[in-house]
Amino acid sequence: MNFAVTPEERRVLLETARESVESYLERREPRWPEVPVPLTVPRGAFVTLTAGGHLRGCIGRLTPSGPLIDTVRAMARAAAFEDPRFPGIRPEDWPGVSIEISVLGPMERLASPEDLRIGAHGLYIVQGFRAGVLLPQVATEWGWGREEFLAQVCRKAGLPPSAWKEPTAELYRFEAAVFGEGEETPSG
Repeated sequence: MNFAVTPEERRVLLETARESVESYLERREPRWPEVPVPLTVPRGAFVTLTAGGHLRGCIGRLTPSGPLIDTVRAMARAAAFEDPRFPGIRPEDWPGVSIEISVLGPMERLASPEDLRIGAHGLYIVQGFRAGVLLPQVATEWGWGREEFLAQVCRKAGLPPSAWKEPTAELYRFEAAVFGEGEETPSG
């Protein structure tokens, strides 16, 4: 992996994501934790919310548009209230929601499907006006092999499952530091 996220940085990102949603639900100004300098570097990130082991929202940015800490703040709120697949989180639902953050490494054009490592790489496909992304942990969670992972990212983009084989399809891989609440992180 080209980058690392320390335990302290993970703690700050998770606290920031939770505070972003809680402050919105409670209609108050956020109380942000102190931000370590490495979290001010531009990076892409996804925030995934689950409740009872089921997906409740997932939104992210593949490429950096500002400091990582700002991306996590915005994506946490978007995952809670703007994922079109789910109704917005309600205050009574929030205590049962868990947060997972995926901090993304740089995108690399996939020269060959054989260069895709299940569990290590996320996948992004672009063909025409359609695009889809799956995070590295998705293939592992679903028990997919390489071909199924490629077919599923096509489906996510609204493309036929074999679209990845077409010369007009652009495939990219990326690594991610993935961590969530409930994991060992030092307390502040």
